[in-house]
Parts: sequence; structure tokens; C-alpha cells
Amino acid sequence: MNTVKIDTNEVLVDCQSVWKIFGQNAKAAMQAVVQQGLGKTQVLQDYSCVVGVSDVSLQVRRGEIFCIMGLSGSGKSTLIRLLNKLITPSAGKVLVKGKDLSELSPAQLREVRARNIGMVFQSVALLPNRTVLENTAFGLEVQGVGKVERYQVAERALAKVGLSDWASRYPSELSGGMQQRVGLARAITADPEVILMDEPFSALDPLIRRQLQDEFRQLTKELGKSAVFITHDLDEAIRIGDRIAIMKDGVIIQVGTAEEIVLNPADEYVAEFVAGISRLHLVKAHSVMSSVEAYQASHPASDITRLAKASAEADINELIGLTMQSEFDAVAVTSNGAVVGVITPRDLLRGVQGIPNDSEAGRQVASVLEATT
Repeated sequence: MNTVKIDTNEVLVDCQSVWKIFGQNAKAAMQAVVQQGLGKTQVLQDYSCVVGVSDVSLQVRRGEIFCIMGLSGSGKSTLIRLLNKLITPSAGKVLVKGKDLSELSPAQLREVRARNIGMVFQSVALLPNRTVLENTAFGLEVQGVGKVERYQVAERALAKVGLSDWASRYPSELSGGMQQRVGLARAITADPEVILMDEPFSALDPLIRRQLQDEFRQLTKELGKSAVFITHDLDEAIRIGDRIAIMKDGVIIQVGTAEEIVLNPADEYVAEFVAGISRLHLVKAHSVMSSVEAYQASHPASDITRLAKASAEADINELIGLTMQSEFDAVAVTSNGAVVGVITPRDLLRGVQGIPNDSEAGRQVASVLEATT
């Protein structure tokens, strides 16, 4: 797979202390929150208002798939609608490519939605009286692009999602998974820089859902797009996301990679959330390895140059396989050609349990890896 080279440090979406309060007394409730520090329950009791999103700050970088996950009522769907101003914030700012959405005119906001942000809903809402090709090209039609050009672009998008042979069919002839592919093709036809996905696969069968998750991630990376993906399924967030934000009661509790969240949950809620997740493909060698010095101190006769070798990004499953195939009871972890740590059976057990090794060497390697990705 060829991926587009991009500047992964560029921030495309920037939420700055964003709030959304629903209700007739929302303005007064917002003032009370700011002045008195009222919580969600007190706002409901005193003002009959619901706090949907509470003081959220986050950034989505170019080329990143950013998953927002939480249970029903956590505020995740409200938050994604704030990102393209389908809902207006009660307070705070949402910037897209440095533009404050609240300061844009209706025409400018439509331009941002047309050029910079595409959205795919759980209900893909295809037009039943239009063919797959016509549905895919609809966004360009709204922009005034000529028929020949928009169909050419739509045909290329359908090819990317594997639906070229279905261009002349109607939505009623497609399965649920195929309809979601059309929705994705329609979103990428306009060539947006950010794609917003609101639980698009949640109604699909598990097998089709996993297939679309993999296809979506591959396509997003191939095209160099950024995505904000809403889900209530942690397995889905882990499968798709580069980073994950966990929401509860309108608040973002923790943001990090899947490995960071599993190894270092911010509180008991997050810990309970990730308790049943397998660590085999999440936890990497640099997070659980022992230092070379510690290993040599406990194994003075051992020659680490004879140990099987793995990269610092090797996961627990790969490390278990190497250990079982090796005549030795440890694996050397290498980075830039040098041995930076050792994985022992005890380290593997720690990784399976999701307990990081407090190793300075591991933290240094992790910092280097983060800086180079």
C-alpha cells in the first residue's frame, strides 16, 4: 500500500474548551457553570438543561485517525457535530485549519464543509431514486461541478471502495455494508481533508463490520486523510484509531494511543473499560522490557548477543512466539542496531496483564519512536 507523505504535526481540527448545553435556559446555565462551577447534575436540577459536552479540548492532526468513544449519552455524537458546526457551541472555539467556525459567514461555513470536512452518518441516507454513481457524485453536484467531471471523480472513488461494478445500481439493491461503502465514497469524492464518521458500522454484522474497519483504515492512510471516528465499541476504536479519546458525561477522561490507555488508565472508569481487552497485539516491547543492566545482573553468565532479537515495536504476541522458538529464556530488544532492553518471561506475563515495566530505557525508546512517527 502506497501512502501519501504528509506533515503529521499539522493540526487540522482544534477544539478549545468547547461546551454544549441544551435547553431553554442554556445561556444562563452556561454563565452559572463559568461563575459557580456547577456540575452536570446541578445544571439539570437548577436550570432544566443538559450538559452535552463539557470543556473539551483536543487536536486532530493531519493523517491521523482520532477515535472518540464512550457509552450512550457520553456526548460523543454531540461533539462530532460541533466539529463542523452542525451544532453551535455554547462556549469555546472549534478551529478547522486555523479558521474559527463561529466567525464564518453561512457561505464560508458551507465552503469549509464542502472543501475541508466530509461526514458519514450511521444512517448513510442515500437518495433512493438515484444510482450509486449519482449518489456518490451528489456532493460535487451541489458544488456546481459539471456532470462529466463529477462522474469521473465519483467513478474513481467507487473503485477505491470496490464498487465499480455497482455504479448503475440503486441503493435498494445494495447490502448494508455496500451502502456504507457508497457513503464513504461520497465523502471522499469531494476530497475533504477530514472525514467525520459517526458510528458508521455499528448496525452491521460483525464480520462485515471488521472488514469495513480494515478497509476504512487502509483507505484513509492511502489517501493521506484525517478522520474523526465515533464509536461505542472499544475494540473498534483500537482496531482503527491512532489515538483514542474516552468520554463520559460530556467530559473527555483520557486521550492516548490504545497502548497508553491500556497500560496507564487515567481512572477507575477507564480501567474498567479496558479490563477485558487483550493485550497481545497492543502492548509493545519497549513498554515492558527490562534494562540490559538488570538482566545481566540477574543472568551474569548470559550472552545477550546470542538472544533472539525483536524490534522495540514488536507486540506481546510476536515476543511470545520468539521466546517459544528460542533456546534461551529471553529476547533482546533492538533499536537502531543496538540492544536497548531484554524481554524475560516475567516481562511477557506483565505485558499480558497490562502492567508496564518502569524502565528508563523503555521510556527513552518510546520517546524516540514517538518523535519519528
